[in-house]
Amino acid sequence: MIWKPNVTVAAVVEQEGSFLLVEERESSGAITLFNQPAGHLEAGESLIQAVIRETLEETGYTFVPEWLLGVYHWHSTNNDTTYLRFAFSGYVTDFDPDYVREACIVNADWHDRPQIEALTMRHRSPLVKQCIQDFCAGKRYPLEVLTHYN
Repeated sequence: MIWKPNVTVAAVVEQEGSFLLVEERESSGAITLFNQPAGHLEAGESLIQAVIRETLEETGYTFVPEWLLGVYHWHSTNNDTTYLRFAFSGYVTDFDPDYVREACIVNADWHDRPQIEALTMRHRSPLVKQCIQDFCAGKRYPLEVLTHYN
């Protein structure tokens, strides 16, 4: 058997000192968790297409990626799964308040850093906080470092 990590994408979006986060419920009756708009890379799409799609599906916002923020390797002991996350920073345009978000998404809203810090125990993964820290530290890589062949 060949081992493969789960490839995911995430959008780190900041406006006026607040970050766009989604509040999601993994299963019925479970507490809600906070994450950047994020999800899995699907067959046939580029990483950039994936992060634009995931942001729209989870928030109703159109995401415009400007930078690759970083590539993160994390193993979840909760589900024994390894994730390879490509995080992008950029901005959002066009908000559709009537967009029907994925069923697991309870809310999408803006949070400042003290609020995010207070929610640390309810972050979906340690990558939520790490990506925000990296964004605030000024980490940015040009999107041209990524190549997608059809």
